[in-house]
Amino acid sequence: MSEQNITQRYIEVTAKDLPLTCPMPDMNLWNAHPKVTIPLNHGGEARCPYCGTLYRFKGELPRGHH
Repeated sequence: MSEQNITQRYIEVTAKDLPLTCPMPDMNLWNAHPKVTIPLNHGGEARCPYCGTLYRFKGELPRGHH
């Protein structure tokens, strides 16, 4: 994943980004809000409760991921 800006509202993630947290380590403003774990729902997407960024999993979720 390339460097992202916390103001971006949609980010595609892959298995290498799991466990998913927001802000992600390579975001410009990594300290914009407290770091939270983002659980992906069965559709493979979720929003950060702080900044509203939508995370969408690209591909098939690995087995055992909640």
